[in-house]
Formats: sequence, structure tokens, C-alpha cells
Amino acid sequence: MPEQSSAPAVPEPPTRRRRRRSLPRTAVRLALGTALTWAGISHLTVARDEFQAQVPEFVPLNPDATVLASGFAEIILGGALVLLRRRQATVGWVVAGFFVAVFPGNLAQWLHRRDGFGLDTDQKRFARLFFQPVLIGLTLWATNALRPRR
Repeated sequence: MPEQSSAPAVPEPPTRRRRRRSLPRTAVRLALGTALTWAGISHLTVARDEFQAQVPEFVPLNPDATVLASGFAEIILGGALVLLRRRQATVGWVVAGFFVAVFPGNLAQWLHRRDGFGLDTDQKRFARLFFQPVLIGLTLWATNALRPRR
């Protein structure tokens, strides 16, 4: 008969569950990060005037300062989407919050009939409003932000 040890069994350390990553989610996350970074750079350079059309009147900063600040924010958020894989769910919530925060600018562009980025009709500006919820949903999906943490 084999000898049995009387020492208590050492429990195995808990394993950390990895969040599932898929190629489509990763591709969308990287595309969103790249697009945000590019948009941020264009805020600071070639499209500053265009972006000023989206700054609502209630923003206490002058439109150019607002465009510059949002451009820096977009560069940081875009880079975070691309680089911070381990924190992607948290980054996803922050980016989604940013998309919610800039929605009043899209609304102001439509309400005040301001042209910018080829949005030169009421119909185009109105249609643009429905794009923001899609961005929010894609961001949350691509970063697994809606998955419960364990």
C-alpha cells in the first residue's frame, strides 16, 4: 500500500481569467485608435477651422482652444486604444465617455446649420447624429468593456 502524506494539500493559486480577444475586436479597436489619433492630429493642424464648426456656444473656452484641447485628448485616447491592451476595457469606457461628451458639438452643428467636413445640408448634419451611438457601441464591443469582470 502506498504511503499517504499527512501534510495538507497546497491549493493551487487562482488563475487569472483572460479576456477573450478576437481578431475582429482587435481590428476594430486598432482602427478606432488609429482614427482617433488621426482626428486628434488633424484638430491640431489641417482641420482646425472645420472642427470649430462643432464647438457649441455654451463651451466657456474660445472655439480654437476647445478644438486644440479635444485634439490632444483624441491623440491620447487613440494611443491608449492601440497600446494599453491590458487596460482595454477601462480605456473603452473612457473613450465611450469622450464620444458622449463631444455629442453636443455634433448637435450644435446641426441645430445652428454650420457647415464642416462636407456636412453642408441639414439632412447630412442630422444623419451624422446617428453615427455617434455607433462609435460608442463599437468602442465598447471592441474593448470588451461590456463583459463582466471576474
